[in-house]
Amino acid sequence: MSQTPVLQITGLTGGYSLNKPVLHDISLQVQPGEMVGLIGLNGAGKSTTMKHILGLMTPHKGGIAVQGRTRDKDSEGYHSALSFVPESPLLYEEMTVREHVEFTSRAYGVNRADYEARSRRLSELFRMEDKMDSLSGHLSKGMKQKVMIMCAFVASPALYVIDEPFLGLDPLGIRSLLDFMLEIKKSGSSILLSSHILSTIENYCDRFIVLHQGRVIAEGTLAEIGAAAGKPGLPLEQLFYELVQGGK
Repeated sequence: MSQTPVLQITGLTGGYSLNKPVLHDISLQVQPGEMVGLIGLNGAGKSTTMKHILGLMTPHKGGIAVQGRTRDKDSEGYHSALSFVPESPLLYEEMTVREHVEFTSRAYGVNRADYEARSRRLSELFRMEDKMDSLSGHLSKGMKQKVMIMCAFVASPALYVIDEPFLGLDPLGIRSLLDFMLEIKKSGSSILLSSHILSTIENYCDRFIVLHQGRVIAEGTLAEIGAAAGKPGLPLEQLFYELVQGGK
């Protein structure tokens, strides 16, 4: 397995205003075949970090590389190596579910046979077989979120950036997504996952990065986070509370 990180963020400072950055000198890595949980309170900088990774925001300082590529030197290679699931679904109301998934697969250069196999598998996994020819404007919020997830996973990039994907999903949808992410991880792809549902992601992520007020205050395995909080053996939710409320 390659030792080059799939995602490398080095000294990232950025935000919406040069005079008031949201992120302060953030450095982190995601390795091949690794699922990393990005956790923090509202306003901690999770979504801002993801926007910088996606190229929606320009860093004030620092750098971001995906598979060793940067947006400045290889924009096409950089963006083709990642896929994104946003917190809120954004779809074309006059396109069907099938059209969304096919459009995305074409954008990523997925061949027809792979598209058909992946589309079929995803529609079955998320119980969307009977909705594939429905217009997205007629779907519930949870179903729209499933479409966003299907679009992200019909491609097969090195890195998936996933922001609060469980909102609006029913319990079966959440379980299907978690199981499929484990499959993706075993295939060698990497996942950066942001979620407030810490009890759900605790047993799925390999490592965690705790953001607080735009800074990384702890990172590592559950055991390493426990050591950083001075409370070894506690579940992730309690450790997070100790870190952000306990003055650590």
